[in-house]
Amino acid sequence: MARELVSLQYFRPPLHISRHFLNLSPPPSTINLRPKPPQNPIFIRTNSHRNKTSADDDGIPADDVKTIAKFKSRHNYIRVIEVSRKTNHPLAGSRLLLLDNPGNIHSISFLLKTLTDSYFDVFATLPPIIPPGPIGILGFGAGSTARLILELYPPEITVHGWELDPSVIDVGREFFGLSKLERAHKDRIFINIGDALNASVKTGFSGILVDLFSKGSVIKELQDPQVWEDLKCRLRNRGRIMVNVGGKCVEAEDSERDGGLVMEETLKAMSQVFGDKLFVLTLGNGNDSSVALTGDLPDLDAWKKRLPRSELRSYVDMWIPYRELSLRY
Repeated sequence: MARELVSLQYFRPPLHISRHFLNLSPPPSTINLRPKPPQNPIFIRTNSHRNKTSADDDGIPADDVKTIAKFKSRHNYIRVIEVSRKTNHPLAGSRLLLLDNPGNIHSISFLLKTLTDSYFDVFATLPPIIPPGPIGILGFGAGSTARLILELYPPEITVHGWELDPSVIDVGREFFGLSKLERAHKDRIFINIGDALNASVKTGFSGILVDLFSKGSVIKELQDPQVWEDLKCRLRNRGRIMVNVGGKCVEAEDSERDGGLVMEETLKAMSQVFGDKLFVLTLGNGNDSSVALTGDLPDLDAWKKRLPRSELRSYVDMWIPYRELSLRY
């Protein structure tokens, strides 16, 4: 990594990770860090980011970040990087799965802790507010969301994941402990290779978690109301969908796929199907990644009490009706 430069915006824990990017470029001796106020997400930026200032010079040694796998598959440019536990950074001790040319982070895991301090933890708040039954994960990655659900919740909860790229699953098994997770929960985790928008189970999903990005952007299909209508039909009665809808912080390979506009179009498409039963949680100061939730807003106190970890409770109070958010656009 001595010849690679990674610029990171970060802030003190709790931190939130949205979809973000890593570019490999010639020689620095450090990984530059940009301090931000509490609750902003991490952004992995390129050297040439237009807002870069001299304040970006605070860094960690590039030797503390190591590339442990790098190759091209049919669908992705895949990299796995590891951040040293010795470095003074919120990502210390983590492994990251990077996809797409800029390096879109699709999975994160820590050796010594379960929670990720990211939007994956928001996904992990879904089980207490859905009926019993299988949970679908559309955009499985290396299994970050599945790991949280399987390790935090009782054995009656099962997850069914869909991932387009079999090489991503292979990487998950090799570098992110997915094989171990499958062995430990062999009757609770089911991984499917194929188009996630065709995901289904015979009895219907109790919940669906959607995390579908391509080339650094929420996939175009999610701006189509018919797609949400189709997904809604695959839910059980009182089932819910929770979605990573991106945000202004997302930088796609295609400059016309502005992260904020794509988020707005995705939420508008969802609102045409779910009406007032659509809520949004925005991480950070409003310029960062957002997560959407369908269905009636649950009893917040009851939701908090049913969460398996106290650290997850802070997310419960962050949901606002989409109709309120839409007035700001």
